[in-house]
Amino acid sequence: MAKELMPRKEVPKEFTWNLEDLYPSEEAMLADLGEALEGAQKIEREYHGKLMTPEAIANCLTEYQAVDEKMTLAANYAELAQSVDYQDGHLQELAGSVWRALSKYKASLSFLEVEISQCPAAMLEEGANLDQRNAGYLKRILADQPHMLSPETEKALASLGHTLNCPYEIYNIAKLGDMRFPSFEAEGKEYPLGYSLFEDDYEYEQNTLVRRAAFQAFSKKLREYVNLTAAAYNAQLQKEKTLSDLRHFPDVYAYLLHDQRVTREMYDRQIDRIMEDLAPHMRKYAKLLGKLHHLDKMTYADLKLTVDPEYSPKVSIEDAKEYIRKGLSVMGEEYGAMLKEALDGRWVDFAQNLGKSTGGFCASPYGNHSYILLNWNDRMSDVFTLAHELGHAGHFRLCNAAQSLFDTNVSTYFVEAPSTMNELLMANYLKKTNPDKRFRRWVIANVIGNTYYHNFVTHLLEAAYQREAYRIVDQGGTLQAETLNAIMKSTLEKFWGDAVELTEGAELTWMRQPHYYMGLYSYTYSAGLTIATQVAERIEKEGERAVADWKKVLTAGGTLDPVDFAREAGVDVTTDDALKKTIQTIGGMIDELWQLSEELGEI
Repeated sequence: MAKELMPRKEVPKEFTWNLEDLYPSEEAMLADLGEALEGAQKIEREYHGKLMTPEAIANCLTEYQAVDEKMTLAANYAELAQSVDYQDGHLQELAGSVWRALSKYKASLSFLEVEISQCPAAMLEEGANLDQRNAGYLKRILADQPHMLSPETEKALASLGHTLNCPYEIYNIAKLGDMRFPSFEAEGKEYPLGYSLFEDDYEYEQNTLVRRAAFQAFSKKLREYVNLTAAAYNAQLQKEKTLSDLRHFPDVYAYLLHDQRVTREMYDRQIDRIMEDLAPHMRKYAKLLGKLHHLDKMTYADLKLTVDPEYSPKVSIEDAKEYIRKGLSVMGEEYGAMLKEALDGRWVDFAQNLGKSTGGFCASPYGNHSYILLNWNDRMSDVFTLAHELGHAGHFRLCNAAQSLFDTNVSTYFVEAPSTMNELLMANYLKKTNPDKRFRRWVIANVIGNTYYHNFVTHLLEAAYQREAYRIVDQGGTLQAETLNAIMKSTLEKFWGDAVELTEGAELTWMRQPHYYMGLYSYTYSAGLTIATQVAERIEKEGERAVADWKKVLTAGGTLDPVDFAREAGVDVTTDDALKKTIQTIGGMIDELWQLSEELGEI
């Protein structure tokens, strides 16, 4: 039975991350924040209107990098502290004060890109040659040149940075600060309920009555906030549409894909191919779950069931660390040292507590180590999530060490490739440790039920829904709760067909993910996993040579665009070949799950 979540202050220290590695105190962070603000104002005083020589540009950007490192660390500290306890009023105020300072900081420096973009290309090339750390930044300014606004407008937009981020802030406060889930009843017993309890526990609950009752109770509470959440989301999309118009993009998609350095064709292909080609395989997987669990019908509330729950042992945090060390040993000694440092040095916040962000993420502030947020629930799926987030940590350990701050801003199109790669490496390791059929099925089921389901189904369905929502806004429409519910329901129906009955509340799934406030991010999970799948197969065949190529690519950071990044790793993403091969791989795994289940006499 799931346990009631405890307040953050009651969580044992060893299960939390150590933010003192970032700053020993709030006062130290605020001191850096003040220095960053003063540094930005100094840059504005000394360089505003004077960026007319390669030397001035190079000197200005060198000073900018120094102050931006301080601001990056301060902003990360505030966000990380708030993320583990949205019910702490002091942390909310601290984060708010930092975001307000960040807006002032960006306003002071808003002249930079505008003035530099007005310089001749030859001057920018000479400025880049004076200091190669600035080369990527100057190259991106040239690409942004057609979309720059007047200095006054850019400064006004920068000053409104905190205000423009309000939709996401409102979403998080409503979700993590205001929602209080009452307990629910099933089979005459009372069960506690919360956001992370539902997503990390009840969705996987083997008892059908409890699982479906939890889904019903969870959906009932979500529905109370449906209009508020819809208003926040509509505000986010209307903001992005307005900015796309102001910056003279043909549509909101072009605006959002511009920073990713991705074509509309690459974006649409990822969604369309999976919606059409992967759906039949996943319907077959859903039917397998229904048979194995002897369900009267397969409903949306049943999709997170595991293939063999009785075989899936509880996994302690210490056991998980050992799995990680062994499973990722193929990445070499240097990578292994990073893993040891992360796992033993409190880079990871494992705790479940009231007010904590759901799911998992990895923040990698430049000049410091990574910080990983999880909600640990003693399942093998948590081991894969930990491996996933450590993939981000490993990526940015290599990238941050090799590149300037300006070149660590990698495209989101491939940012999920290193993380999903680690999940596949874990699975490949586990399959080699035991020849038993039931064990092999368990491993494959974890890969399908976690790695591919999460990235190729959950996030991809988000992306398909999101594309339709943006289409409405791009054509001048607005989004109401009823409209968003209808879009999500239609998306789910198209993908699952008659293999899954959409339980009442399935249409509210759009309310649960923060990715919608991050532009066109959701589809990139499947894009990254497409690259990772092909590279993982190469590592299986070629060993150290392929690993060396992969780590070399990870050091490149933002110096490579997605097409070049994939090409350097041995994958071509300019066609749908890699995606089709990956879908075939998923289909082959699902076929093997059926075969193994038949051989084990379970269907």
